[in-house]
Amino acid sequence: MKIEVPCVVSLIWTLTDAQREPIDALTEPVEFLYGGEDLLPRLEQALDGHHAGYETSLHLEPEHAFGEYHADLVCFEDRALFPDLLEPGMQFEGLPAGARTPGMPADVLYTVTEVYPNHVVLDGNHPLAGIALNLDVTVVAVRAATDDEVAAGTVAESPLSLLRVAQSSAHLH
Repeated sequence: MKIEVPCVVSLIWTLTDAQREPIDALTEPVEFLYGGEDLLPRLEQALDGHHAGYETSLHLEPEHAFGEYHADLVCFEDRALFPDLLEPGMQFEGLPAGARTPGMPADVLYTVTEVYPNHVVLDGNHPLAGIALNLDVTVVAVRAATDDEVAAGTVAESPLSLLRVAQSSAHLH
């Protein structure tokens, strides 16, 4: 089947930074909705019109991957606003009630980067923001998307979306 909107692609990949240092390896095929919200636009462009077995390598500058890094999305909040069990890498949707940093967006996923006795450092940037990436991709399979997948804009079972939000682990999946 030809890759065209809407369909589901099963992909494996290796993701590295600009110096080819490993960031993530997807060694077992994972399904993503092509033409939905699961994949970066540049990846979709590269896959368009191809079939299972297609392999490609992409170099993605930050503006075509997870965006530039914005220092204004980093803030410090009172430690008392957070649960007792708190560690770097944990993520929160929006800032906690009682947050005092003015002008921070409420609809952002914040990652705890540092925990101190009196304050917590939070970063609203995507963990890969500001990083040029290399993505080596293989299309393992292509199938028609279901009506539910098209309506949702995603393949619900995917352990990740290569889009705007990363998981809290060191890997993307």
